[in-house]
Amino acid sequence: MAGIGFSLNRLFQKKGVLNLCRAYAYAGAVAIGPMVMGVCLLIGISFVSQVAGMPQNEREIMNCMLTYSLLVSLFVSSFFNMILTRYISDMLYEGKRERVMPSFFGALAIMLPICFVGYGIFLTFSGVPIVYRIVSMWFAMIMIVVWTQMNYLSALKDYRSIALGFASSMLTGFLLALVLAMIRRGTVLSLMFCVIFAYGIMGTWYLILMLGYFPHGKGSPFTYLRWFDKCRALAFTGVFVNLGLYGHLMIMYFGPLHRRIMGLFFAAPSYDIPSLTAFFSILITTISFVTSVEVRFYPEYRQYYSLFNDKGSISDIEAAEDRMVEVLSRELSYCGCRQIVSTVLFVVFGGFIMDILPLGMMDLGKGIFRTLCVGYGLYAIANALMLILLYFEDYTGSVAATGAFALVANSITIWQAARGDTAYYGWGFMAGAIVYFIIALLRLEWSTRRLPYLLLGRQSAASAQDSGPFTSLENILTRIDKRSKISDKMARPVLMDGSRKAVRPRRK
Repeated sequence: MAGIGFSLNRLFQKKGVLNLCRAYAYAGAVAIGPMVMGVCLLIGISFVSQVAGMPQNEREIMNCMLTYSLLVSLFVSSFFNMILTRYISDMLYEGKRERVMPSFFGALAIMLPICFVGYGIFLTFSGVPIVYRIVSMWFAMIMIVVWTQMNYLSALKDYRSIALGFASSMLTGFLLALVLAMIRRGTVLSLMFCVIFAYGIMGTWYLILMLGYFPHGKGSPFTYLRWFDKCRALAFTGVFVNLGLYGHLMIMYFGPLHRRIMGLFFAAPSYDIPSLTAFFSILITTISFVTSVEVRFYPEYRQYYSLFNDKGSISDIEAAEDRMVEVLSRELSYCGCRQIVSTVLFVVFGGFIMDILPLGMMDLGKGIFRTLCVGYGLYAIANALMLILLYFEDYTGSVAATGAFALVANSITIWQAARGDTAYYGWGFMAGAIVYFIIALLRLEWSTRRLPYLLLGRQSAASAQDSGPFTSLENILTRIDKRSKISDKMARPVLMDGSRKAVRPRRK
């Protein structure tokens, strides 16, 4: 989490309630700050649209454009994110920092065209004005850049600059929207531009941080594609998590609760609002997992693995393994207990808070909210277990757990949307979360009993997978990239000293 563990260690070592509160505040600012501030920006833009006097149908189409673009960017980047994270960590471990930045541009060179073609086909037949299609595509492509940058920022260990960039960009976008509303220029296009401008500032800020930390690029920008053949299950893990987490929302857009906003843009406010509100119940688990993993579990994990590299004795390895598993079990138990308390509080007091807030939620929405609170709570605990599986490189277990989660959650939700009673909406996601939790827990229990085998027995099998469709694709794209560089170089005239300069166009 952007190096926050180093600061947390110093704060947790100090005694006193104030230092403990500061430590959890730091963890919260980095772990959930970006998500909370992003949601606050979207809520703020919605509030500004009301202040500006925009008609309700225009506010709804703007919300649909933002939601659809966010979901598209998440799904496109989900197939690459975990592979890029693994590739970056491998390059840093091998001391090849110069190979990191080319992978960023190589990933964007593939993801952006995929988004442009796939989302472009939908927008072409969406039935909305062409200017709405342009800004929707623009926002989706900027978000792909930002989601991809998140994979690289954790290596910087400069969470202050990262948090400052996020806060300043979000605040700039909101203030710009507020100014436009005050001068009566608040329209769908102008407010969409404010959101795009905010995330554009953030992407530029993060790119400057990345270029300042990583050295000048060297090597092919498509080398990371080989990691898809080496860690294929890891790529599908990211896809399945997003399918399970957001798939039920998209299915409800075409169920009995849906409303046609414009063309192919649908919404289900009776399901969206309870889902977003219930999602906040897992924030405590996110903070708890960061403090547990970064501060307590990771030192034991690193010590255990270093004994294999440093030729530790068998007795030392077994003792380190026992300590690591004990710490892991204790911290995961604490994490689960905190989530149970958070879920109970949201279920008990959430209905009263919704009656106070102007959300317009009826009894159906409150029932969906309570069901999704339980579902998101189980998802949060299961996701923590899955992330520990990734620590132990149990990619088979992680893809099995996440795949079952996506399959069960979406299958039952589709059945409910087609035939189910509206009173039981949300149970599909909760059922998927239950399956996710059970499989992840059983697999983690199985893995912790076979750690030496997972560490040593699978190394040769993993290193042997050096060929596959993505490796062939990498070779093709690398040859194309080299040819384009040679053509660009040959197009420059040769000087007396043998160097080349850029060609400047003649004036007529």
